[in-house]
Amino acid sequence: MGRFAAVAIAMMLPFLAVPAARADDVDVALVLVTDVSRSIDDSEYKLEKEGYASAFASEKVLAAIHGGPAGRIAVAYVEFASGFEVRTVLDWTVIRDKPSARAFIDQLAAAPRSFWGRTAISAGIDQGVRLFRESGFNSLRQVIDVCGDGTNNAGRKVAEARDDAVKAGITINGLAIINDHPVSWTFAHVQPPGGLANYYRENVTGGPGSFVLEVHDFASFGEAMTRKLVDEIAARPSASKYAAGRYTIRPGD
Repeated sequence: MGRFAAVAIAMMLPFLAVPAARADDVDVALVLVTDVSRSIDDSEYKLEKEGYASAFASEKVLAAIHGGPAGRIAVAYVEFASGFEVRTVLDWTVIRDKPSARAFIDQLAAAPRSFWGRTAISAGIDQGVRLFRESGFNSLRQVIDVCGDGTNNAGRKVAEARDDAVKAGITINGLAIINDHPVSWTFAHVQPPGGLANYYRENVTGGPGSFVLEVHDFASFGEAMTRKLVDEIAARPSASKYAAGRYTIRPGD
């Protein structure tokens, strides 16, 4: 081999060692699983939607997306109430920049509320698992992001759905929305013994690096979701901080 050929090959090696990202490569495939049961009224549902919008429009979230090897993520949005009330509102959407994030936000804002029934978190998780099977994406991580204000009171046991998802290599994170002033008939549902965040840790979340955020006001939902998305996309949650349940967002935080 000639000297110039050897030099040329040596110069090309760094590029040959790193394969180009394919169109179906994403850094994380994320299913947003959102509680729309009857304990969440229309004003709270509106705040949830606005919170998602502000999170995906956040420069922090877009910077986290750009910082990944592929520079893009895939997101789907699911709403659930009872076990037979679960719907993929937005199928897989690739977000890579401001225009794609804005397109996702606009579609989400335009979608009407799906249900009003009881609360089958398990149905939402199962739907997320099905979406991963059908996604067609090559992702470094698969994450289901469950947001809700109450316990599982319909459908199959949520811990069973969680365990099946974790066995499939999926991480489930939670955002527990705490109702500090529940009406009497919802008290046990939204404030279970030990607190809703602890219920999520014991029954809903699981997988490598899983965590629960606790938010005490629907108006703070957007800030909580922004922090959550950044950690999920960048894969850098502090396990001890979240597992201890000290990551709490209250109005004004």
